[in-house]
Amino acid sequence: MKKVIFHCFLFFAIIFFYSCNKKNQENNTISIVKIPDTTNINSNYTSNRAPLQQNTLVKLPVGAVKPEGWLKVTLERQANGLMGNLGEISAWLQEEDNAWLSKDGKGKWGWEEVPYWLKGYGNTAYILEDEEMIAETEKWIEAALASQREDGNFGPDRRGEDGTQDFWSNMIMLYCLQSYYEYSGDKRVIELMTNYFKYQLQVPDEEFLSESHYWQRIRGGDNLHSVFWLYNRTGDKWLLELAEKIHENTAPWSKRDNTLEEIGNWKETREDTEWPEWYSKLVDWHNVNVAQGFREPAQYYQLSHNQEDLQATYDNFNIIRDYFGQVPGGMFGADENARPGYDDPRQGIETCGVVEQMNSNESLLQITGDPFWADHTEEITFNTLPATMMPDLKALRYITSPNMVLNDDKNHRPGIMNDGPFLMMNPFSSRCCQHNHGQGWPYLIENLWMATPDNGLAAIIYAPSTVKAKVADGEKVSITSETNYPFEENLKFTVNRNDSGAVGFPLYFRVPGWAKNASLFINGEEIETKPEAGKYICVNRNWTDGDIVNLSLPKELKVRTWEENHNSVSVDYGPLTFSLRIDEGYIKKESDETAIGDSKWQEGVDKENWPSYEIHPKNDWNYGLILNKEKVENSFEVVHQNWPEDDFPFTAENAPIVIKAKAKRIPEWKIDKYGLAGELQDSPVKSDEATEMVELIPMGAARLRISAFPVIGEGEEVNNWE
Repeated sequence: MKKVIFHCFLFFAIIFFYSCNKKNQENNTISIVKIPDTTNINSNYTSNRAPLQQNTLVKLPVGAVKPEGWLKVTLERQANGLMGNLGEISAWLQEEDNAWLSKDGKGKWGWEEVPYWLKGYGNTAYILEDEEMIAETEKWIEAALASQREDGNFGPDRRGEDGTQDFWSNMIMLYCLQSYYEYSGDKRVIELMTNYFKYQLQVPDEEFLSESHYWQRIRGGDNLHSVFWLYNRTGDKWLLELAEKIHENTAPWSKRDNTLEEIGNWKETREDTEWPEWYSKLVDWHNVNVAQGFREPAQYYQLSHNQEDLQATYDNFNIIRDYFGQVPGGMFGADENARPGYDDPRQGIETCGVVEQMNSNESLLQITGDPFWADHTEEITFNTLPATMMPDLKALRYITSPNMVLNDDKNHRPGIMNDGPFLMMNPFSSRCCQHNHGQGWPYLIENLWMATPDNGLAAIIYAPSTVKAKVADGEKVSITSETNYPFEENLKFTVNRNDSGAVGFPLYFRVPGWAKNASLFINGEEIETKPEAGKYICVNRNWTDGDIVNLSLPKELKVRTWEENHNSVSVDYGPLTFSLRIDEGYIKKESDETAIGDSKWQEGVDKENWPSYEIHPKNDWNYGLILNKEKVENSFEVVHQNWPEDDFPFTAENAPIVIKAKAKRIPEWKIDKYGLAGELQDSPVKSDEATEMVELIPMGAARLRISAFPVIGEGEEVNNWE
């Protein structure tokens, strides 16, 4: 009898083992896809409800992704720097007479500054699980919740001369409330947003997002984002009516024949430049408005399902870069407003524009899944964002340019658009970027990983991190990405199930558009399927505790030629763009004396703890590169250096990668009458100077930089120096 029982047990054990093994083999599929599978709806995280277009990628709640390595160090520096201390420094954030802390919405202080700051501050608090920062965040959240009035309106009561309400600052606070809801699950957020949107719905169209309030009309896409967010959680159909109303009253970003009156009254061009017809292609050319507003047609596409709406966003992206984006670093040369005739790489971008472009890209990733938006986010994050601030993240500058060789407290207009000391590293300046800059890093962290409609996960933007999320039918999984990317090419992903057994789900890995020779290994074995640049690798298998995936993204040197900008060139190595190493001389200045006019600080702030800095070049910067025309990669030597002990790679001294190149000085290329690097000459440029070896460092580590280089040559021929 015992033998019979034993053999029966053995038989069923074999059958069970065979079935499990067969199931594992069936689930172990690898494919290359343009976007994740959208035939299903993620059952673990909130996705778009019908009739909205299905999400391609689904945002995880704030705190699900934690930074590691250099990224954690950067976020901690921000928490200890200007953003983390701004509540005790900025007059706009003081409690006394603050409209955000009053129930009637009245007060001297309180417009966009509080929610701008809270977007970054609150999300940083949740990610770092900093109890003191969380308590400070909740003080402002509680005040916002308590500010709702009987008619459903909330927040500061700001009205124009025509009596219409300015809804702009509320649009930002809604982001803060959504993050708080993701963190806490507090149902009061749903109640407030429901009542507020009912209020907006009953406002007459002629009074809603009126032109008397410039920012709200241009940036109505932010309001639309929050309406869809609430609809996906409540399913209230009237919210779709409000969405249509918002789209109709927002500036027409999909329109291509705007009048000059529609695009603003701030016309400023060179005397020899006519007002071009193409200037009517965008409804606005203010740099932050473009970076923030260009996505509105794609947001509306979720409801309209009209491909022309989606295409309009891509068109907006390309239009600004066709005319002002012939520069490295991912952004465009607009200063404050993009002007015809001012498109040299010495023109810059507001720090606000940088972080808003990142936020737009991250939203578009959720809508489209297009890996392009992840590639572009990395380009901005690694090459432009770090250089907008001092390494300790205690001071920032309003304008940062690809070619920037002097920062001082002078007024550089008309070379830089707008009056003021906009190139200073100053914690007192400026009112918008000072408060808004903090969203860049925490929002990036939240979007490193996303859920997929087929109950999987996707590694979207690469940086050291750990994600904890639900997959399959609610099973929990943790995945850690160990890497110094973008400074190294290898990423190691370790699956942690806490001994909970195997779980089958698809895991997607983005292959960057520049990565032509990517490879992927699972537990030491290379997959047979060849990865393709600009697509995803989908690995659908039963994942077990301790599984390891290695993704290799070999970097290649690439020289980009900016044909529309004097045939200048920039040097790329993987996702990194490189700048001339310029020895930076820092001159400490009094912050209150070198700030722009609208800076307001709380009484009693010790300004000595918050100094400003001019940055002057200590060596020559006016170099053109000598390129081997036949084999351009032979023009450079890549040198890998030790990883910095403080885990912060974004300084000239800490740069983990240096590129050596041959160059010649161009004596006539000087700082011009506006205090800026002179405009580029057409390449090739003749130089009789001696050939020198120069060093290039990652663009994000260079606070003074030449990133768009002239090419040295004789006539039509480029020197071959081999």
